[in-house]
Amino acid sequence: MIQFENIFKKYHRKTVIDNFSLNIEAGELVVFIGPSGCGKTTLLKMVNRLIQPSSGKIFVNGKDISTVDPIELRRNIGYVIQNTGLFPHMTIKENLELIPKLKGEDPEAIEKKTEELLELVGLDPTEYMHRFPKELSGGQQQRVGVARAFSTDSDIILMDEPFSALDPVKRSSLQEELFNMQKELNKTIIFVTHDMDEAYKIADKICLLKDGEILQYDTPENILKNPASEFVESFIGKRRVWNNPEVLKAYDMMIFDPVKVTPKRNVLQAIEIMKEKRVDSLMVTDQNKQLIGLVTLKDIKMQDRNASIGEMMESNVVSVPEDADLISVMKMMNEHKIGYLPVVNSAGQLTGLITRSSILAALSSQLIDLEVAF
Repeated sequence: MIQFENIFKKYHRKTVIDNFSLNIEAGELVVFIGPSGCGKTTLLKMVNRLIQPSSGKIFVNGKDISTVDPIELRRNIGYVIQNTGLFPHMTIKENLELIPKLKGEDPEAIEKKTEELLELVGLDPTEYMHRFPKELSGGQQQRVGVARAFSTDSDIILMDEPFSALDPVKRSSLQEELFNMQKELNKTIIFVTHDMDEAYKIADKICLLKDGEILQYDTPENILKNPASEFVESFIGKRRVWNNPEVLKAYDMMIFDPVKVTPKRNVLQAIEIMKEKRVDSLMVTDQNKQLIGLVTLKDIKMQDRNASIGEMMESNVVSVPEDADLISVMKMMNEHKIGYLPVVNSAGQLTGLITRSSILAALSSQLIDLEVAF
């Protein structure tokens, strides 16, 4: 874990970081973003002591980094910058193996790790291992830069706008590579960018800064749907939810407490409940609220009125978890040719129901918020 505790930074009389405190959990990819001069790169460089705070402390896994030798600290923290920082007189292999060799790691393990890292970033080791940086394209050099940061076998990686100089296609490809590597290797990453779209694609959490202060620290979804201030809303863009439909989750679109019955109810009772509630289907749940089936008016209206619902319910019910996004919900509805989807929690308990009408209502509320904002 990385902990910033009451960090201040002044240059002459100008305060660039103002009482900054933040906890970053192990294994999280946190993006620092904000206007130019907001302090995001300054904070990043404090973690490996390239910049010293005027006051306050930074802890890594509970240890105050000001008590650690800066050279030793940097050898155990991966660092990626915009222009890669590769040594031009060294081969790709030599660039990747420099820090592990300085740390005295096993030569065979180093070579194996070098090959694995090149494969992880989409470069064939046999083709690229012995090339020099100048023999690679900008995108390939940046891939090597990312691989070198991970070669230290450290738990923390710092990335300062590493993809900003690349064209959109290469940038998107590297964002995907980084996302996959982080999930596979479970590193703690602080990533600085000025691009909100990039932040949405890769971040577990986003820290939005202005004038050295935190305006909002939250998941991409929560920042999109619930910006903390007018400035945040303006910075992320008022149409972001519409441009990023995947941030709308089943929980945001569902009807809470849908009409449900137990399997012990009979057909007559089920029909009466449908009439009273003005619905044409009922979710069937057990005593633990677990979704076990579904009945529709069409299927039961010609059945024996005394027959139990449990005998005739459809038990193979398609459902979605609460965190399913709009795109996957619509895809499932289309694939199964249905106009509704029960929503269940992690325990399989029924928590809601999505219909095409509830989806339209959720989208309409976003449109109303947008119109009010304008």
